[in-house]
Amino acid sequence: MPGDVLFQDDFSRPISGWDRYHDDVYSADYAEGGYRIQIFAPETDAWANPGLNLADVRIELDATKRGGPDDNTFGVLCRYQDPRNFYFFLLSSDGYTGIGINIEGTRFLLSGDTMFPSGAVLQGDVTNHIRVECVGYQLTMVVNGVLVAQTQSTQWATGDVGLTAGSYAEPGVDILFTDFTVLQP
Repeated sequence: MPGDVLFQDDFSRPISGWDRYHDDVYSADYAEGGYRIQIFAPETDAWANPGLNLADVRIELDATKRGGPDDNTFGVLCRYQDPRNFYFFLLSSDGYTGIGINIEGTRFLLSGDTMFPSGAVLQGDVTNHIRVECVGYQLTMVVNGVLVAQTQSTQWATGDVGLTAGSYAEPGVDILFTDFTVLQP
């Protein structure tokens, strides 16, 4: 039924199924009452998944920039097939948003040629509330209650969900994700 919880994680139990990874390039693990992705290298993206297979979903969570440059990316994945194939919903701490696809290892935006500025994104070392919907072919992103991007794609109907963060020229991106909930749309 719409609104039913399909999966929920407050990240208080480090055995709830999310990837745990550490090296000199990035770290993705449970920390500080949430799930933290830190990027230690320039031009690097990292993500983590809980290992689910879901169809239509509405995902809600909070993401807090803990440190590093505002010129970053962070957000949510849906219909994740494998490391080379998934949809991504991104925002940046300098106020940009976009929806895209990684297909056979090539990434491109579906919501426009570039990420677009949005006044809905709270900038700097703050928390943003993110809601994404993957319903049928419709992909929707809402930040802090404001619709910021919407597009369509017919590539996949099911898959895993996930979290992502990335750096551009400057490393040090540090994002803490909390209160991750997947609902029946």
